[in-house]
Amino acid sequence: MQKTTITVKEPKTRGWVLVDLADQPLGRVATKIADTLRGRHRATFTPNVDTGDFVVAINASKIKLTGNKKTDKMYYWHSRYMGGLREMTAEKLLIKHPEELIMRAVKGMLPHNFLSAKVLKKLKIYAGSEHPHKAQIKS
Repeated sequence: MQKTTITVKEPKTRGWVLVDLADQPLGRVATKIADTLRGRHRATFTPNVDTGDFVVAINASKIKLTGNKKTDKMYYWHSRYMGGLREMTAEKLLIKHPEELIMRAVKGMLPHNFLSAKVLKKLKIYAGSEHPHKAQIKS
């Protein structure tokens, strides 16, 4: 009979994963990033414990949006003032803030609970290929 192990504590050391987003579809990469952040790739995965690794995503400005998403997909936010609903197409958001596009996609694929904010802090996104986390990542 196999016994199920329940992870109670978070790991003492976490790994660092480098993800190159150049010419990758947004949804495919976001699911891989979300799974790595949560720790779904580990045998000791537990839904209520943060067992995931840090993720450094580079080349966010070169991500690929398939179909008509560049022109049809809209992102909305509100300034909390009367008439303060703002909107932006995915194409404009990709040009202006490519990191925000990736962050929103990954955030939407995480479970909406208290742990998701903690998990998102382990995601580092950069528009270009340069990043300050070279010491943590082992090639």
